[in-house]
Amino acid sequence: MTASRQDLEGAPQRFVISFAGFNRPWAAWIGHRLEEHGHRVALQRWDPQRAGDLGEALEDLVRPGARVLIVLSERYFSGGAHTEEQWNTALRTVIRAHPDRFAAVSLTDVRLPAATAALEQVELWSVDAYEAEYRVLRRLELPTDRIGTETGRRGPRFPNDPPEIWGRVPRRNPRFTGRNDVIGRLREALAEAPPGAATVTLLGLSGVGKTQIATEYAYRFASEYDVVWWVPAEDRPTLRERLADLAPALGLPLGTGSYGEQIRATLEALRRGSPYGRWLIVFDGCDNPDDLTDLLPSGAGDVIITSRNREWASRHTNLVEVPLYARAESITFIRRRAQRLGGEEADQLAEALEDYPLALDQTAGWLASSPLTVGDYLTLLRRRLDSHEAVTVSEDYPLPFPTALAILLNNVRENFPDALALLRLFVFFAPGPVPLRLLREFPADEVPEQLAGLINDQIRWNAALNKLVQFSVVRLEYSDLPVDEGGGGLETVQLHRMVHNIVRDNLAEEEAVPLARAVRQVLAAADPGRPSDSRLWPRYAELIPHLEPAGVLTSTNPRIQNFLLNCLRYLMLSGEYRTCLRLAEQADGAWRAMLGDDHDQVRELSYQYGGALRMLGHFRQAEALSRSRLERLTAERGDRDLETLRAMSAHGGVLLRVARFEQAHQLFERILGAYRELLGEDHSTTLNEQNNLAAALRLLGRYQEAYDLDLDTQRRRERVLKVRHIATLNSGIACAMNLRLMGRYREALTRQEQGLRLNTQVLGANHPQTLRAEHNLGLCLRRSGDIPGAGARLRSVWERSTRVFGASYPWTLMVASDYATYLREYGDIEEARRISEDVVRGYQTQLGLAHPYSIGTVANLGLVLRAQGEREEALSLCEQALVGMRNALGDRHPWTLGVALNAAGCRNITGRLEDAAGLSRETLRTAESVLGGEHPMVLSLQTSLAADLRALGRMEEAGKHEDDALRMLTRTLGTQHVHTVSARQRVRPYWDFEPQP
Repeated sequence: MTASRQDLEGAPQRFVISFAGFNRPWAAWIGHRLEEHGHRVALQRWDPQRAGDLGEALEDLVRPGARVLIVLSERYFSGGAHTEEQWNTALRTVIRAHPDRFAAVSLTDVRLPAATAALEQVELWSVDAYEAEYRVLRRLELPTDRIGTETGRRGPRFPNDPPEIWGRVPRRNPRFTGRNDVIGRLREALAEAPPGAATVTLLGLSGVGKTQIATEYAYRFASEYDVVWWVPAEDRPTLRERLADLAPALGLPLGTGSYGEQIRATLEALRRGSPYGRWLIVFDGCDNPDDLTDLLPSGAGDVIITSRNREWASRHTNLVEVPLYARAESITFIRRRAQRLGGEEADQLAEALEDYPLALDQTAGWLASSPLTVGDYLTLLRRRLDSHEAVTVSEDYPLPFPTALAILLNNVRENFPDALALLRLFVFFAPGPVPLRLLREFPADEVPEQLAGLINDQIRWNAALNKLVQFSVVRLEYSDLPVDEGGGGLETVQLHRMVHNIVRDNLAEEEAVPLARAVRQVLAAADPGRPSDSRLWPRYAELIPHLEPAGVLTSTNPRIQNFLLNCLRYLMLSGEYRTCLRLAEQADGAWRAMLGDDHDQVRELSYQYGGALRMLGHFRQAEALSRSRLERLTAERGDRDLETLRAMSAHGGVLLRVARFEQAHQLFERILGAYRELLGEDHSTTLNEQNNLAAALRLLGRYQEAYDLDLDTQRRRERVLKVRHIATLNSGIACAMNLRLMGRYREALTRQEQGLRLNTQVLGANHPQTLRAEHNLGLCLRRSGDIPGAGARLRSVWERSTRVFGASYPWTLMVASDYATYLREYGDIEEARRISEDVVRGYQTQLGLAHPYSIGTVANLGLVLRAQGEREEALSLCEQALVGMRNALGDRHPWTLGVALNAAGCRNITGRLEDAAGLSRETLRTAESVLGGEHPMVLSLQTSLAADLRALGRMEEAGKHEDDALRMLTRTLGTQHVHTVSARQRVRPYWDFEPQP
């Protein structure tokens, strides 16, 4: 008995929507609209690969007693091995048995099995949301008077309407096959992740289909997101560039539109969910987790990473492994790719290639247009495997794949010479995306004759490229930018790493040389020319991956060498020190062998090489390099030559890092005097040297002199270089640091808050200079009494620095030291001890036992032991530090005075009262002459001396010192400052050693 039309229209009904996974967005939207009209809906994905008997599978849809709405497309029928006649038979049988239970909508204009006509489907593929809803309701014989009804429950977007922002997601693969289990696990992992942590890594071999799955997921679930953004992540510069591009797409206010500001604004907007709360970011091809972990968005959206690196399991992401195809998937895919092949032939091919997706794609693409039978192909494959011609590149790949690829490439070689020429050109770029604009700019007079003709003939070029695409040797990506913004067309050509390696390895040298030369010329022509301009950093990031494949590092051409030097300068300025060191190391060896140690280019390279060594803590190598360069130049040109002065300055920078502060100070004074005479006071080189001299003065404890010099440098740089230049911003941090070290905490805090905002806007939140600004802000907050704010800042900087640079990086050790002193006083004392011990080990390994940083952090560890009740051990460490600091820096350095303050405290609590009072008195006298009577350290020493005198029963003298200290603390810091309150409560003060950048 069937329901009447009146019953159907008047009461809520139950529906099952049957759909192919490819068409999930339509099923979800239709289901939501029916639910808004009060009906109950279940979505049922149709999987013909698992449908043994079609009739039984269709009968299962109606067994729950619901009406069935089938979402028709070619995908509904092409997933399995069933013939059209089998489909027609099953549909006729089931529809005849249940005439009022089946209906359909159609999303395609291609021919479907004839029996689908009985479903009386309505077309939805070219209409708007109102018309689509109207047609669905009419087909289901439901009322249409409430179209567009909303109950307040936010539903999926209408599938014909793309997300608000659609960021260069690769084109959907019309041959995408199966993978429903993987997509289901991916969907489940994202849905079940805790709030703010929906990050999933698709893990698998290269060529197994990770990118295709991520792409299919983006399209299949696009209607559930406001923003879908694709980020190529094979190297960090490109990753940062693409992530920064999201800021203007989000419509964020950018000020000058600087590189770092875009990254900061993007991550903050995603975290806050403003202006869009539902977003999906895909990081494709990130095999080095360290490149990405500090840039992972947080918030209410979803993140998908594709990678071959299992280390992502320890980086707070869920892993979804991507296996090889199941055999049924392989057969379906092969038959879509090569329609002339039958099921048995497809099974034979899948067996031979071990269900490896990339091999199946390329091989079936060839067989689709080849008269060769599968049997003949497999004979050829076996013969190649049995011979020495078989190419095996990596154990990561199934054995037949390299051989199958070799056969494919041989076919290209014999039948499509233009395509082969183009392919050989591509392999002198890095695997992955190559911007088409670079490919279009080849100097035709510098490449082989055949390639020159190809470059000059647009028709031949496109035909060759299309042939490579046909065989899946390369993939094309198109820009989704509007045409008037330079988009709307072909943007990149992508060559798989496996194909790249095989083609490159099989090129003869006489073929490779001219191609590599041409690629180098194109890269050099794309040099933006101003590595110090952060607005141009995205363009440099685009070029960096191609330097090694094109042979830029070993080129003898001066123009190419200058291009490399600019790239290295960019890497240093942007904080990519490890990449800079790796490239500079390789180039240094090659250039010295070609040009000799004294060549100008070799010398210029050595500055970038030495800078990277210095920043990464390789101080002995940096010192040897800078000393050798300085000695050669002095002997060759004298000590007044500009190049010699530059070498002196670089050597002075190394001297600072190995704690020869006075020697560096004297050297910088000489250089600055010479620069002022030769270049003038406002020249940028002169100002750089003035900055260096101020740094030496600060490390010598001469804070007022350092501040005066840094303030003058900042004002001149603002005039010469402008306010937002990276060097001007650096001067601002230096000024704030000096103010803090002088005890002028309020001024320091105000200045550093503004400085952090500017550094973040211009350079990004994780640039080394921004981290330095935020670290100094944390110290300013602590000295100003904002303890919670200080802790949050210091921990954030420590964690990010550890992620970005590693735990042993010099900057990380410095931040860790300061965070440990915070924890000792306001946090977890056990964590403070662990971090302090790690810092001591790190500095002693890197700098030696006698370096002030090693000595000072030992003193900090002593304070941790004192707080844990290990008084004798604490005294031993503090006394050891006092002797070490006196030997390293003398009795009058503020660091020596601070260590003495701590040693006196340890003497006091271990009963050595006279010794404690004597040391406190002597240290106070010295500190007053060095720092003045109002400095916080001097006031702490007065308070300490008062405590020692009280312990000895000398109350009158103790009271005088205590009253003087309290009065001055109240006047300089205020009555409620933490130092003032502690002194009033007679809490003995201590001094934290703070390593300085």
